[in-house]
Amino acid sequence: MNGLLLVLGGLGLALILEGLLARYELLAYSVGWRASTTELPDGLPYARGAPADRPPLAYLVYLDGIGKRQFRDTRDGGQLVQAVIAGAPELRVLGQVQPYSPLAAPLTDRPVWAWLRRRAGLLLFLHNVVQTFVAADRRYRPLYNQAVGRQIVVQLRLAGYPAGSKIPVVLLSYSGGAQVSTGAVDELSRELSAPVLVIMLGGFHNGANDLSRVDHVYQLTSSKDRIERVGSWIFPQRWPLFRRSGWNRARQAGKVSVRLLEPATHVGPRSYISPTAVLDDGTSHLTRTADTVIALVRECYAVERR
Repeated sequence: MNGLLLVLGGLGLALILEGLLARYELLAYSVGWRASTTELPDGLPYARGAPADRPPLAYLVYLDGIGKRQFRDTRDGGQLVQAVIAGAPELRVLGQVQPYSPLAAPLTDRPVWAWLRRRAGLLLFLHNVVQTFVAADRRYRPLYNQAVGRQIVVQLRLAGYPAGSKIPVVLLSYSGGAQVSTGAVDELSRELSAPVLVIMLGGFHNGANDLSRVDHVYQLTSSKDRIERVGSWIFPQRWPLFRRSGWNRARQAGKVSVRLLEPATHVGPRSYISPTAVLDDGTSHLTRTADTVIALVRECYAVERR
């Protein structure tokens, strides 16, 4: 019993500290105490896929789930990004954006977090979970949206996005990345005048962000995805009763479409991005997800760009 109380007490203290740290980073951004990170590690390009010397069909920005800890893709070793690049060479793809850092600073580049990674890796995930709820909090949401939206704009420009080109930007988000992607739409529209497509994969978001400027939102989900379903329960703005929320206004405007990826789960060996879980026809979950994403982007933009 005493051991359980110690564990619960330690977890409670960790949550309090995480909440303070998450808000501190947003404060540091807002008052200019620290500049956002823009440089990438040696050997990591700002974008992959279509060459920069000719306009791609679209720029696709991947916003990973709470496992994102560094500039390189982490949740699946970058397999989803690689599969999209391989299947759609007409896209320029960015995977380095830090959805859970208003300062664009990877956790693994911070000395304290590097120490924790070796001794208490769970706290790394806890940090990103708390950041997701900070991004959803109505007190901090506008500033968080601006911070990460600006980060995406800067990374797109460094990746060669031509000003005023009207080349579409696709925000492909996994889990908590959906909260960030829906919040970044206004900043992308304002700064780049870009058409924006949002594709959520098991999206965990509060439904409060305004989506009036988005071209469309595709919700890729599964009845086996319990985490995505929890998000639809705990956030009132996702309930049909709240008709004036950003999410429900987008649904009423016909801007939200659902695609089922049965029987995928949110995480684990049968997740959306599992390379080993296979469908009846032998297609892996990873391949099916990448093919679906590519088909949706082409469906939205290939015809009008011909």
